[in-house]
Amino acid sequence: MKKKRIPFLDRDVSPVLMGTMPLFSGDLGEHFNHLDMTTEMGVNFLDTAIGYGGAEVSIGKWMTARKNRKDVVVITKGCHPGPQGKRVTPKDLAEDLNRSLERLETDFIDIYLLHRDDTDLPVGPIVDALNEHFQAGRIKSFGGSNWTHQRIQEANDYAKANGLEPFRASSPQYSLAEEYSAPWAPGTVTIAGPKNADARAWYAANHMPVFAYSSLARGFFSGMITRERYEAEKDHLMSPGVLFSGKATKDQLTGRGETMDPIMAHAYCGEGNFQRLDSVAELAKEKGVTIAQIALAYIVNSGLEVFPVSGVANRTELASTIAAVEIALTPKEIEWLDLRSATR
Repeated sequence: MKKKRIPFLDRDVSPVLMGTMPLFSGDLGEHFNHLDMTTEMGVNFLDTAIGYGGAEVSIGKWMTARKNRKDVVVITKGCHPGPQGKRVTPKDLAEDLNRSLERLETDFIDIYLLHRDDTDLPVGPIVDALNEHFQAGRIKSFGGSNWTHQRIQEANDYAKANGLEPFRASSPQYSLAEEYSAPWAPGTVTIAGPKNADARAWYAANHMPVFAYSSLARGFFSGMITRERYEAEKDHLMSPGVLFSGKATKDQLTGRGETMDPIMAHAYCGEGNFQRLDSVAELAKEKGVTIAQIALAYIVNSGLEVFPVSGVANRTELASTIAAVEIALTPKEIEWLDLRSATR
């Protein structure tokens, strides 16, 4: 697997980010096995957050036990909303960052992301606070998760005007599928679909790394979703009691469940996306790969500096993801998959 350079860290990293939300459950031994598998297969880039249950704790204990802190690049996130509301303030940042450092058993974070934004507040104070932690060495770089490109630009304009370190990276939702309704919690940001072309153009022009979460559209491109399955389950999936429960099993989120994830169905199951799925299936068959691999290859070949966040369950799924990011697609294939061209 060919590594990719992160210039602002002066580090080479895997083109795939191991998402650690699956470390919510299970015992520490299982978590260690999962992380050992990750590095054995060449992935040295971990994505976590203070809000991901005990994931940071498991990673910290694993890095200490394996004595490999210098070998892995860690992204973690803070300032997620809580019971008291939005938490994008210097005080919340300091509390979350210091707790993450303790849980990760390290004295620095490679890339620290603000998990949400609060557009009711001016951007300057949080940029100042991030720079204080940057200057102190507690974070080597920083950016936003679920920040719009306009707010990132505002933050970086402020940083430039004041001689400060800017946002270096971003983690929005990005996949081939367009959203028909928000599939995640309030305050999330996607750069997918026709209506977000300006956001993607901004990322391309600014060469900012995109750590793309939900890159299979909450399981829509898992290879397990079909029109027929959706039509058979639609009445149940769209009933208010199911849709607004907000609950989905881990297997539903990946498309492996016996029943479909109702939030995925509401957000992504529409004719445009089913046409994209048809195209993905056709191209996957021609290339002898899977639907999920073509869907991942689409975002990697889209002209942005994309690192898919992959919450895989096992070695087979990780190998499939690694192979996917090495698939080359032509510009015409990209346009055809996204319904921008009738031919390829």
